[in-house]
Amino acid sequence: MFKPLNASVRLACAVWLLLASSSMAHADVTNGSFETPVVPANSFTLFPVGGSPVIPGWTVIGPPGTDVGIVDKGFIQNSVTFAAGDGNQWLDLTGFNSNSTEGVAQSVTTIPGHTYQLSYLIGNTTGGGIFGTTSTVNVSVSGGPTFSDTNSTSSAATLNWQQFTHTFVATGNTTMLSFINGDPNTDNSNGLDGIVFTDLGVVGAVPEPASGALLVSGLLGLGILARRKK
Repeated sequence: MFKPLNASVRLACAVWLLLASSSMAHADVTNGSFETPVVPANSFTLFPVGGSPVIPGWTVIGPPGTDVGIVDKGFIQNSVTFAAGDGNQWLDLTGFNSNSTEGVAQSVTTIPGHTYQLSYLIGNTTGGGIFGTTSTVNVSVSGGPTFSDTNSTSSAATLNWQQFTHTFVATGNTTMLSFINGDPNTDNSNGLDGIVFTDLGVVGAVPEPASGALLVSGLLGLGILARRKK
């Protein structure tokens, strides 16, 4: 049988885990699941470029006259149920008969040199006759790469949500994240939901000298206490 770890070893493991996790900090976008403002049940609300109402945390971008829509999870059209990927609401990048390069953007705080992970859900349906067969979202990261992801899964009765994840290294104190409709103007549905933004720290970095010294001194102190108890 395994012998239980003594107190000094248990504490050393806890300190090491604390140091290892200290380089990863939580960062996030505001309103990443588009839960506000609350739209009417079983319906949707449109948000035009440069107009009102607005989406908290987000700026609607695109050609003049275009818009995006926040959709309630109970909305049904052409026998398709538009369930949310996360929470109760989601964002339709195609808006309402404006199907162009509209989208949303948000400036997030970043630390130069840190690696960030960006993940999001894209919703697609192949039903309804007017919603196309795929959903493509183009993501622009200021000062960094551009990603293009397509959900091509078949789902006739509801939205099928697929998660996409990317990493990039920040180059400034702020980074602009833009999510833009990549579907043709004949496609009337392109879902975006569940956006999560995480600071992974400096990938491959070793603990700072001060942290290492703290760990060593703690282990030495524990060794002394252990010897005194014998």
